Amino acid sequence: MNVLDSFSLKGKVALVTGGAGHQGGYGAQISEALYEAGATVYIASRNLEKLNEYAAKFPGMRTIALDLSNDQSIRNCIEQIVKESGKLDVLVNNAVLRVALASWDVSTELYDQSLHVNASGLFLITRLAAENMIKQKSGSIINIASYMGMLGLDHANYEGTGMQTDSDILPSPAYHYEKGGMINFTRWAASVLGKHNIRVNSVSLIGYCAEWETDHNRFTRNHAAATLLGRVCNSTDLKGGIVYLASDASAFVTGTNLVIDGGYSAK
Repeated sequence: MNVLDSFSLKGKVALVTGGAGHQGGYGAQISEALYEAGATVYIASRNLEKLNEYAAKFPGMRTIALDLSNDQSIRNCIEQIVKESGKLDVLVNNAVLRVALASWDVSTELYDQSLHVNASGLFLITRLAAENMIKQKSGSIINIASYMGMLGLDHANYEGTGMQTDSDILPSPAYHYEKGGMINFTRWAASVLGKHNIRVNSVSLIGYCAEWETDHNRFTRNHAAATLLGRVCNSTDLKGGIVYLASDASAFVTGTNLVIDGGYSAK
């Protein structure tokens, strides 16, 4: 196979959770990348109206309702895709619930709500997708993580923002906790699904801002200054990595964490 052909997703069926994020954001980039590479792309979230509005820009892109806090909704999502398309080749776990981020002492009820979606829901949709991939003896699962799942908080990123370590209020560990778990869950899933020719990888990102050069937000500027490339993620930076991991171009890659952070974590 020609190396460029190995990146093609023609004939593949892909599901992106949280796939209709704001223009140029992670969900949008992922959905567009898979679509541009030739896949039949399903985008899923709780907001079907928003999904339909976004998908209308891409002829053939499909939408499906998904509530990761509801087990039956997750089951219905996977079953509908397999019923309509006959298979599922690529799952991108991109959706995230941000309800336990206010402070260190946020209620345990909010922690439980966050973990139910970002951990338990992640596991169930991965398990159900994998069960279908096992039948076809192939598949690629991509978990969207973060550099925050690899590292602790850097005080310099928050100077002058009044947030996180620049505040007298102790910050919440929820996002770091969940994303760190996601990265190791990726390794675990890869270790048990490899024998079925199912690859599982994660992608760790840094913050996104399409207009970072003109953005005067202190938080964004601090993060940009901390990367080796001097900027944060733009509206296309994620696309290549996603297509690589979803396609046969990465046929011998599993259990890895692809870091797309402009060199932030390399320092």
